[in-house]
Amino acid sequence: MRPVGSKYLLEEPLGRGATGTVWRARQRETAGAEAAVPGQPGETVAIKVLKEELANDADVVMRFLRERSVLLRLTHPNIVRVRDLVVEGDLLALVMDLIDGPDLHRYLRENGPFTPVAAALLTAQIADALAASHADGVVHRDLKPANVLLKQEGDRLHPMLTDFGIARLADSPGLTRTQEFVGTPAYVAPESAEGRPQTSAVDVYGAGILLYELVTGRPPFSGGSALEVLHQHLSAEPRRPSTVPDPLWTVIERCLRKNPDERPSAENLARGLRVVAEGIGVHASTAQIAAAENVGALLMPDPAPAPVPGSNGSSGDADPTQVLPQGAGSYDPNAATSVLPQTGGPSGPAGRSGAADPTAVMPPVPPGPPGGQAPGPEEPHPWQTQLRAARDRNEQTQVQYLDPSQDPLRRRPQRQVARPQQPPQRRPQPQQPPAGYGYPPQPQRYATPQPPAPPQPQRYAPPPAPEPQRPRREPRPPRQRSANPMRIPGLGCLKGCLFTLVILFVAGWLIWELSPLQEWIGTTKGYWDQLTDWVGSVTGWLEELGGSGTNDPAA
Repeated sequence: MRPVGSKYLLEEPLGRGATGTVWRARQRETAGAEAAVPGQPGETVAIKVLKEELANDADVVMRFLRERSVLLRLTHPNIVRVRDLVVEGDLLALVMDLIDGPDLHRYLRENGPFTPVAAALLTAQIADALAASHADGVVHRDLKPANVLLKQEGDRLHPMLTDFGIARLADSPGLTRTQEFVGTPAYVAPESAEGRPQTSAVDVYGAGILLYELVTGRPPFSGGSALEVLHQHLSAEPRRPSTVPDPLWTVIERCLRKNPDERPSAENLARGLRVVAEGIGVHASTAQIAAAENVGALLMPDPAPAPVPGSNGSSGDADPTQVLPQGAGSYDPNAATSVLPQTGGPSGPAGRSGAADPTAVMPPVPPGPPGGQAPGPEEPHPWQTQLRAARDRNEQTQVQYLDPSQDPLRRRPQRQVARPQQPPQRRPQPQQPPAGYGYPPQPQRYATPQPPAPPQPQRYAPPPAPEPQRPRREPRPPRQRSANPMRIPGLGCLKGCLFTLVILFVAGWLIWELSPLQEWIGTTKGYWDQLTDWVGSVTGWLEELGGSGTNDPAA
């Protein structure tokens, strides 16, 4: 168990995501007035502990504290309530209600797609949660099945949307860069992928993809890489499955419009989905069917969509700089920034009488390249530029035949002829600097004694004496090899054996002739005679042994 603050105790992890880990936790004591829900000791809650890279970012911590009130007041029957926020050292955590149930992603994988009526009613409840959050100025930005928890209420599934505000907390200048987005590639809106200003329409786009996945079991756009999926979001149109009714496809098609101004608001989306669910049901009346077929009239866009702070090029965290009016005791928060009067005269630097230069305003610079035109919608997006660069690199790669003689792995090494050794270069001796340029004169070896003079400070040390030269060695001539390249294996060993036998034979003859060995044996025979007798004795002994073995004992 691990304590979080002084009021909560982590018990076991429930799941991990891109921004942190969700734990099952228990409340140790009642929370203070700063918490939205005080709770009771022993109550089970869910705590999401953010990752260390988020907790170590100062901008994320400031966002966390600044949006505390927004997240705590966001309540709706289809939104997982945030009970408390914990900031302790390098730990950031959100305390939420614990929902005992699977998420929508896991439920789809285990049970398959929903019926069109069930998918429309489920998405309508999620659209209700989005409408409530958009009214408070909070945009989810990461709507996907994994962020929808299913709460079991009898035989019905009650969807609960979670992870509100996490996308904005993760969208920190220290963590994100240009042309990056916060979200999942399969559910990201085109304006988010392009880095354009974002509004609450990105959540409606995510709801359209979620609705498509509920009735088909898969998202409308997929690919082998995130770059390919983003490219489809920007340019491809979703394919209509044959099992989707016409009214429901009208809702999906309007939610997945590339232009965010053509998408319906979350409130109108919820109303339209309920009309479609009534009109495509088995017991639908004629009026309900007609209303479902005319659902496009209900899917009106939001006239004032909630903007995503910081998506239009500004940070969106701090209020604009304001200057108090002169002589006023109060100021208008919506007032424009005042401009200081110019202190310099029109006569130029000579007539300013020491005043500072007025602040000059640079002329507007066109956003396009110098001397060119401003980029239009026809120019390729950075993602398309990266795709084109990868395609060009693949086209530059060519396959051609390589001659084995040019292959460094098959080329036999050539034997190099020894070159005569070059004589070593003689190092140049330092020249004697002339006297009179700050160098002290060199002492004479044979000089007449002079009276001692007071020592003068030397600016430079005298150069060292030249080293004696060593006699130069003559280069060794290269070893001459035999012109006959024939080599007989084992010839050297045979020569050694023959030479050893000759040495042993000569040594035995000298010992026999020069030593008293003949007298010791008691014979006056010569060396060859004695050697012949020994051979004959050994041969006769061997014959006797062979004859005694073959004789019959009975004879």
